[in-house]
Amino acid sequence: MADVAARAGVSRALVSIIFRDQPGASRETRERVLRVADEIGYRPDNAARLLARGRSRTLGVMFTVHQTFHTNLIAGIYPEAERLGYDVLLSAATQSRDEAKAVEALLSHRCEAVILLGPDAEPGYLDALGRRTVAVSVSRRVPQAHVDFVHSAEGKGVRQAMDHLVDLGHHRIVHIDGGQGPGSADRRRAYRAAMRRHGLQAELRVIPGDHTEQSGIEAGELLLGERDSGRPLPTAVLAGNDRCAWGLLMALTRAGIDVPRDMSVIGYDDSHLSHLMPIGLTTVRQDAALMAEHAVRFAVERLENEGLEPREAVVDPKLVVRGTSGPVPEGSV
Repeated sequence: MADVAARAGVSRALVSIIFRDQPGASRETRERVLRVADEIGYRPDNAARLLARGRSRTLGVMFTVHQTFHTNLIAGIYPEAERLGYDVLLSAATQSRDEAKAVEALLSHRCEAVILLGPDAEPGYLDALGRRTVAVSVSRRVPQAHVDFVHSAEGKGVRQAMDHLVDLGHHRIVHIDGGQGPGSADRRRAYRAAMRRHGLQAELRVIPGDHTEQSGIEAGELLLGERDSGRPLPTAVLAGNDRCAWGLLMALTRAGIDVPRDMSVIGYDDSHLSHLMPIGLTTVRQDAALMAEHAVRFAVERLENEGLEPREAVVDPKLVVRGTSGPVPEGSV
């Protein structure tokens, strides 16, 4: 502003008045100052203005680099935050940078609230964080923590997937577990409940895993090794998430297993890559846009309404049938 004032031949105070669109400057002076500002590339520092008023109006988002569903959520966070007059700052958790460090970076940059995408942190950490600042956990529910929660109805999504497979004639349905990943415990419980509900207790099997492609590859190699030892392959697999399903498909394809003729595969998330594969992935869609909207609104409403208690939003999932699920193979029991 001092540079603009010097070049336009006016005081810095007058430049400030013009930039704030306040009365006190003639039309000719106002036009000259704005023309000079444009010529030298001046841009108002909105962050500094807000901080001077005690606000940053910035929401911090912690995400995990390799989780493709997180990019879907981020894409939904930006427009809702902008609509409500907030900026967004991202901070990634990686193998060498844990979630706590990613969150502290956001707080150090004066983020007024933090939105955590699929956090793995301990309940005690989440509770302490929620008492330091406004915090929203997306895809993971920890009832005892003082944070807002936004997640899909995991059980309902798994039931849809399992009913679809049973309707296609499948009985030998295996579940690759998501380990400690967000929603994994609910998905695991729902799978077991569905197998019992359909009278398939004898076929119930959960293979340990996590939400990575490597987990799917290893599960596929395990099943293929068992086949070579005489144990029949399952006719269908419900993977813990889309990434795990992609890894499984890689292992099966390399071994010459045709999907879905020889085995059906279903994922979970409907992340943006699911429909781009040579054969589209049948998966359970989590409504990322709606989840993102809830997360932003929860954060903003608690920032702007002192004393508002944390809340919870549960979003309905929907099975999306594509090319990786089909009728049970002929001759299978």
